Amino acid sequence: MRSNPRNRIPLWLKIAYTGFLAVMIPVYWINYGPTNFLYFCDVALLLTLVGMWRESALLISLPAVGILLPQALWCTDFLVQLCGGKLTGMTDYMFNAHRSLFLRGLSLFHGWLPFLLVYLVARLGYDRRALFGWTAICVILCAIAYFLLPAAGAVLADPQVPRNVNYVFGMDDAAPQSWLPPLAYLGAWIAALVGIVFLPTHFVLKKFCKSAFKGEPA
Repeated sequence: MRSNPRNRIPLWLKIAYTGFLAVMIPVYWINYGPTNFLYFCDVALLLTLVGMWRESALLISLPAVGILLPQALWCTDFLVQLCGGKLTGMTDYMFNAHRSLFLRGLSLFHGWLPFLLVYLVARLGYDRRALFGWTAICVILCAIAYFLLPAAGAVLADPQVPRNVNYVFGMDDAAPQSWLPPLAYLGAWIAALVGIVFLPTHFVLKKFCKSAFKGEPA
């Protein structure tokens, strides 16, 4: 077994990332409520925090395999809208004048988090268990969002509270999709995430990143 040296992630980076979350978490909690932290991207943020301090390849590989492609799409959509165009609409909230610039600025983590994860995986190695681990997390989060959280189109007392978390009712938060029965859509959505998002990312990371050391703390 090869040695597993610590401190492969600079201390200043750990502190800076922790400081960002120390600001972001209470601000998001106040503005969006606790259910906002069930989005894939927010779960990825928290896993990354723990993974950085523990220098755990598995905890870093989990969000990497899960969100690198979706966040790349977020970045593309944001840049298109910034230039006056329209792509998916997933970053419409970033141009909503009813939300403060500070609040929208915090959401720019979608733009830099994928680059941070690539750096961290390069430093720590890619743990191949991440594919199955993130798939399990995805199923659990989608089930919670479908059965327990507000659906697309739900009328809420606080319009800031998230609806249609993780797009389990369709891609439009204003109304649920109508081309499949709801549970069939949920199953198809999870299958699409695994087959189109997680698997390709897994193969790319496995090919281009070194394998994580055995015995890496989970």
